[in-house]
Formats: sequence, C-alpha cells, structure tokens
Amino acid sequence: MATKQNLALNVGILGHVDSGKTSLAKVLSTVSSTAAFDKNPQSKQRGITIDLGFSSVQLPLPPHLQSSGFQQLHLTLVDCPGHASLIRTIIMGAEIVDFVLLVVDVVKGIQTQTAECIVIAEITCDKMIIVLNKVDLISVENRKATIEKVSKRILKALEKTKFANSPIVAVAAKPGGGDIHEDKWTEPIGIDDLLKSLSQLSFLPERNRSNPFLMAVDHCFLIRGQGTIVTGTILQGCVKLNETIEIPSINVTKKVKSIQMFKKPIEEAIQGDRIGICVTQFDQKLLERGVICAPGYLNKLYAVIVSTKKVPYFKGSCKTKSKFHISIMHDTVMARVTFFQGVQTKWNEFNFDQEYKHLNELDEVTDSNDRYTHALLEFEQPVLATNGVLFIASKLDTDIHANVCRLAFHGRVIDTFKEKNYHETSLQKLKVFKLKTKEGVVERIANEYEVIGKALFKKQANIECFKGLKVTLSTGDEGIIDGSFGQSGKVKIRIPKGLKDYKYLIDAKKEKSSEKTPIAIYLTFKRYSYDKTKKIVQT
Repeated sequence: MATKQNLALNVGILGHVDSGKTSLAKVLSTVSSTAAFDKNPQSKQRGITIDLGFSSVQLPLPPHLQSSGFQQLHLTLVDCPGHASLIRTIIMGAEIVDFVLLVVDVVKGIQTQTAECIVIAEITCDKMIIVLNKVDLISVENRKATIEKVSKRILKALEKTKFANSPIVAVAAKPGGGDIHEDKWTEPIGIDDLLKSLSQLSFLPERNRSNPFLMAVDHCFLIRGQGTIVTGTILQGCVKLNETIEIPSINVTKKVKSIQMFKKPIEEAIQGDRIGICVTQFDQKLLERGVICAPGYLNKLYAVIVSTKKVPYFKGSCKTKSKFHISIMHDTVMARVTFFQGVQTKWNEFNFDQEYKHLNELDEVTDSNDRYTHALLEFEQPVLATNGVLFIASKLDTDIHANVCRLAFHGRVIDTFKEKNYHETSLQKLKVFKLKTKEGVVERIANEYEVIGKALFKKQANIECFKGLKVTLSTGDEGIIDGSFGQSGKVKIRIPKGLKDYKYLIDAKKEKSSEKTPIAIYLTFKRYSYDKTKKIVQT
C-alpha cells in the first residue's frame, strides 16, 4: 500500500432509554458528525435520543492487528435511541455495525429494551462489550460488590447467546450529571479501560469492494454553492470521485463531486466506511433517510421470499396470513407472511422447481440439515431491497409498557417479486402445497371390485375433479374414485385388486350386525396455494 489507511469499524451503542448512551458517545469521541449527540431539535425538547448519532475516535492499532498494514484504528460510534417507541430506528442502526457496546444502568440492570437490544445485536453482529454505566451513583465502599453482582446477573442472562463471555467494563460517563462543557463536570470513570477493551476486541472485518455500491443514508442537507450532502455508511462495494450513483427512491442519478470521512477529504471509500458524499443539487427533503446505490442495482419490491428464524424470546404466535412490521434496509412496512418448508435446499437458496409444504405456524417445525423454513412476505407498500439483505419482523403495535419482546423472527431475502401484479405472474410458479385429507365410509359393497362410498364429499361438490384419485380403505384395500353415484355426493370406488376380505365382509353384511364398525375411506391429496386452476395432485 503506497499510503497506509485507517482500519474503520462501526460500533453500535445500544441500551435502554436513559442508560447514558449519548453521554458515553460524547466522552469517547474525538470527532463528531453533523448528526451527533442529540442535535435533532426534538431530541433536545424530549431529553432523549430520537435518531441515530454518529461520531468517531481514533486509537493506536492494537498489537494483534499490527501486521495488517493499516495505520490506525478508526471507530465510528453509532449512538442508537433506547426508547421502546423508536425500536425501528434502533434496528436501522444495528444493521450497519461491526460490534456492539451494550450500555446498562448499573443501578437498574437489564430492562425491557436492554433485552431487545441484545436480540438485535445477536441478529446483526458477533462481538459485544457490556458497559455498566453510572457507577458513580453507588457508594465507593459498595461499588466493587455491586459491580460484581450485576455482572454475574448479566452474564447469566447472556449464557445461551453468542455473547456469553463478553467483557464487562464499569464506567461513569457523566459523573454527577455534569456536561463536559460545564463547570461542575468531573473526570469520567473507567473510560481508559473501555478504550482498551474496544482496541482489544477490534478485528479485520470482511470488506468486499467488488459488489455493487450500496449505502445506507441517515442524513441529507444542502450546502449552497456546493451541492447536496448525503451522509451514511457503505453497506457493500465502494464509491469513487466522479462516479455516478443512483437515488432509487426518487429515480434520479447524480455525479459524485467530493467525498469526506469525518471532515477529511478522500477519493475512495469502501464497505464499512462512514462518509459524506457531495452530489449535484437536489431537494434534500426527498431523501431524509434511505439508500443510494450503483445505477440500476435496487428495485421496488412488492413481495420477497426469505429465510426465517424465530426469535426464541418472542412469546407470541407467528401464524401464516398474520401481519408483522418488517424492518428491511431503511424501511419499516407492514407485510402479510406465509410460512413454508422445503426439503434438501440451502437456507440462502431458493428453487422454484421444488415443492414446499405450507406451514400454519413458524413453530410447527425446526430447521435441520435437510429442511429449512422460508416465508413469503407480501408488503403493503413496496420497499427498496435486493437479495441477501437482512430483515427483522416485529410486533411494534404491542404495548411498549408490557415487559415482552416484540421482535418475532428474522432472516435474509433469497428471492424477489418486482412486478406489481406478481400474483398473476411469477407467484404462480411457487409450489407451496397444503396436504388435504377427506374421510368417508363405505355405504355398501357392490361386488368384489366395487364399493359405494358416502360422506366423502358434500352434495354440491364437483366430484369430476376427484375422478381417478386413489383412496385407502380401513381394511387396507386401495381403490380409485370412478365417479359420482346419484346426486347426493356418493361415489363409486373401484378396487383394482379386489377386496382381500370380500367373503368375510359379505357374510358380515348378511348377519346384519349393527355393531360392526363401518369401513372408513381415506382420501389424501395436495393443493397448491398459488395455483389458480386449483389442481388436485397426488403423489
């Protein structure tokens, strides 16, 4: 490398409301962005973080990364809101991070949104540091014992997650409640230990610059005489000066005039970088939040097929045909869900030539080496997305004061429906079947090779649709429906091999014993959910 670059990692700061996340971000940071530390006017009015905040800190490269060729460690701190009503914003923030700082009020311990943040972190990343904040509220003589007690509780709660042995650092980001610019401010506690832990946990992330450019935009504003600035995090690929990018939500393309990373001009940025891009002017109100990408990369999607995995802490039901809030890219929209399961397919691949069994509920099965559960999500409003992107399904209409997890299931997009009329076109190819069973009884035995069945169909049923289908008798005999018998829903059933116990059955009939159990008739068949012809299939 001719010029050494900084190793850029994105650190999400998550936790329950009022646990001190923004104060922690402020004391850790050396450079702030245009959207840092609750600059949103509504944040100041309400006294809480309501949007994502971005700042950064540079650290010396830790020993285990000295041979990587990078110059310094550049951490972008993503300050996420903690209030329950802002969960969709928390999800958006977590999707762009490499690892998480979980901030816990040492006095209150794990709270409802703390638990939801743990779930989001498990879905989106692999590394976590737990920060016990506000230790200054505990007397010095009791501090050590309290920190040990709370730490044990947290590690117990995390023992079945991927964060089971995460480091815990005790801090006081804002001792005495003073601000860093106020006279009553006192030196924070434990910040050096936290910076050391951040450095030790850092790693070389996978950064692929060859994929099409895709960037999550969280802030957009105008600088007169220069152009419109869009700031955000690159999700994949790279962007260079003078390249053309697309704003798919408004269907326009723009030329990249300049790029900055925390106020420093650069010529190229790659996946994981937090940057600001200046493009030729457009109305910034049209892109308050969203995505930009390589021209033609994203399309409006009306439905998607996804891999699914249920969140174990969600106690509600995940039933087919129910509706969930789907957070995908920078959108959260309502969608109707249909679950189904395939055999011998990879979780991240989909084959329209294969058959899939309809599931009434996600809990009916669990994935195994040769079975994976998928779902069809049908959006009430189209979303911008593509194959491989993450989604999280939630019940955000749940009472925010209820002590329950609202995150239901998650996964990734594995196929898409781009046509508005997808029900009439591509959805017809989806072979999701329901296994149907009908049961009737033998009314009489016509002869050794034919019986008359009743109660198998309703009087108004079109029996011609079932002609030629196989049935099984409770005697073990197999038969074929030959057609209707009369006008009352009865059917003629042919027994190709003849009734095995014909003579016994006839003798029993002559005895006219009312205690004899009727011979049952079983009909099993498949119907495909999206086949307009309602064709009946047997295997």
